[in-house]
Amino acid sequence: MKSINDLITPIGDGCRLAIGKEETGASIAATLALIAKRVRRLHLICLPVSGLQADLLIGAGCVDTIETSAVSLGEAGPAPRFTAAVREGSIRLIDGTCPAIYAGFQASQKGIPFIPLRGILDSDLMKHRDSWKMIDNPFNSGDRIVAVESIRPDVALFHAQASDRNGNVFVGRDRDGVLLAHASKTALITVEECIDEDFIQDPIRSGSSLPELYVGGVCVVPGSARPLSFTGKHGADTQWLLRYAKAARSESGFYQMLDELMGLHGFESISGHALCV
Repeated sequence: MKSINDLITPIGDGCRLAIGKEETGASIAATLALIAKRVRRLHLICLPVSGLQADLLIGAGCVDTIETSAVSLGEAGPAPRFTAAVREGSIRLIDGTCPAIYAGFQASQKGIPFIPLRGILDSDLMKHRDSWKMIDNPFNSGDRIVAVESIRPDVALFHAQASDRNGNVFVGRDRDGVLLAHASKTALITVEECIDEDFIQDPIRSGSSLPELYVGGVCVVPGSARPLSFTGKHGADTQWLLRYAKAARSESGFYQMLDELMGLHGFESISGHALCV
């Protein structure tokens, strides 16, 4: 079992990093470790959306490009550092749709170069996406369809419920973690606990478990998703998120909230200005 700093070692500058939606399991603890490591120029790929996790990485200057269909704090409002970065042009935004991003990951999962999709036919997004191509249906001449290129991240990073003694990971009902791992070159996962069992041999857990073949590293970090919710463990800290949504509209306010969050997860507080060097 790795420490959190050992876990994130494969994530370096320029990494194509995939993260999931909050319901999948956002590893905020590992995200903070990346910020402390001062990783730069990430190509962040969201399956299919993100919120606080992406906003923290963008605000700390870790992201060069983000591919997503949305970044939002939900009921707390817009993601402030993402919004500011898009307006200032300090990050490259590759806009997508949820079905198209899922299709790209599924193509990588299946080991094929693209998947056909109809829903984005004639969308304005087609003018801005080199990775989406209009083609003819080979089985029906004149029938147009969009080929969505495979999305193959270097690393998938997420939080899950548990690992077992063999390194298999139980993801539970939301199976986007499995898709993230299958589509990416490797998966790095924080978990709530390690259980002395074999999930693959458990008829109840096996269908919702990720075999260790797809796992590059696991670290036990209870509460890694806080202040976001995590199924069956804890709800979101709504008051903290509301404070963040307001304070992080300014760069100085963002770094104050970041330092507070670092402390909550047991990291040393860090100077925001130092991170920007």
